[in-house]
Amino acid sequence: MTLLLFIGGLIGLVLGAELLVRGASKLALSFGISPLVVGLTIVAFGTSAPEMAVSTAAVLNGQTDIAIGNVVGSNIFNVLFVLGVSALITPLIVNIQLIRQEVPIMIGASLLLLALGLDGRISLMDGAVLFSLVLAYTVFLIVQSRAESKAAQNHYSAEFTPAAPGGWDSKLPAQLLLIVAGLGLLVLGSDWLVTASTIFAKALGVSDLVIGLTIVAAGTSMPEVATSVMAAIKGERDIAVGNVVGSSTFNILGCAGLAGVVSGDLGLAMPTAILNFDIWVMIAVSLACLPIFMTGREIARWEGGVFVLYYAAYVAYLILATQQHAALGAFSTAMMSFVIPITLITLIVVLIRREKTPDRPR
Repeated sequence: MTLLLFIGGLIGLVLGAELLVRGASKLALSFGISPLVVGLTIVAFGTSAPEMAVSTAAVLNGQTDIAIGNVVGSNIFNVLFVLGVSALITPLIVNIQLIRQEVPIMIGASLLLLALGLDGRISLMDGAVLFSLVLAYTVFLIVQSRAESKAAQNHYSAEFTPAAPGGWDSKLPAQLLLIVAGLGLLVLGSDWLVTASTIFAKALGVSDLVIGLTIVAAGTSMPEVATSVMAAIKGERDIAVGNVVGSSTFNILGCAGLAGVVSGDLGLAMPTAILNFDIWVMIAVSLACLPIFMTGREIARWEGGVFVLYYAAYVAYLILATQQHAALGAFSTAMMSFVIPITLITLIVVLIRREKTPDRPR
């Protein structure tokens, strides 16, 4: 029953996000809002809606470890697993704007979360600051979108079209019904997922934090998985990368911010384990995006494979640490002494070699 509750929660989150995005998009387009703005706002928030719903529900249920673990774990999962799998399908093109603007913003948001959480919690004021920043970031994207190229405008116009006259979703009541149904499924799905995850944690003898960092983080990132993988399959390789980077920024500012606000005067507790290890992994993978993205402005298949292997290693470390397994010391030594240094050296060599070749057209 717990497994069915967990699966039902995941289905509710994914379906709820889909209905919410569809209803809100059609409603906005009906009022004459441009497809580009719809893509940059409603869809961006929609893909992070499962993380927001779960983190908020976890705080309301007193499971703050799941809330913060979901945010940090989702970002690690997004960069290492989602980008990795997408790159394995096809080498991914990296838009120059991602290197100059979006990745630095993602790194800045990661460092800000660390700075705000060093005192052991994300206070109500900290949460308000983070959520205010995600609103400011959205406004900034809308203003910047006015200078978007005609190709970008055309892409969004093709992606998001107003409801056809006479269609069932062209009427205001239908659009409002989609929004309400989407929100309802998000609330219900998040409650089921948090409840099932808590039961799993107790049954497996692991902490809520580890469940949040792994199972819940992967589950709430399903919209990002679907979006990026489908974009890679369709050949829209720059969208696959932009979706992950943008979603990671929204996760930190929006999800952690909203969870901090909802936590009220008590604040959102930052577990010691997060501050000592996991948040540093999140920052490290964010920083790793810059040299990897800059190597010819492409994520090669072998780099995607490295990302996936590192995610597997991260999960393996969490499992070994939770069980206090005898192999934990040897595993950590192997990673720190051999695997990570060899990867860094390889990336530096590849970066130097590609810098000597003609630059990829923008």
